[in-house]
Amino acid sequence: MNRIFKALNDPARRKILELLKERDLTAGEIAEHFDMSKPSVSHHLHLLEQAELVIREKKGQYVWYSLNTSLLDEVLAWILSLKNPKNPYDHEK
Repeated sequence: MNRIFKALNDPARRKILELLKERDLTAGEIAEHFDMSKPSVSHHLHLLEQAELVIREKKGQYVWYSLNTSLLDEVLAWILSLKNPKNPYDHEK
């Protein structure tokens, strides 16, 4: 979970996730949206991949990135569980 929050802490990585929300993209397509070097974009993608927030798939000569929606569902469920604590009078465990 620490890797996830570390990855989400950077505005560029959050923007990458926003881009991938629309559709799968190649690293080059992602880089077009930033004023930084391609190696810097690759570093951000690597951190997102390490946090399992994105999935990387090689198709032919390109590497495609997509959101890992399964992990996002788990993280969201955990965050929402913090907002809705169990009833303190509920003695079931």
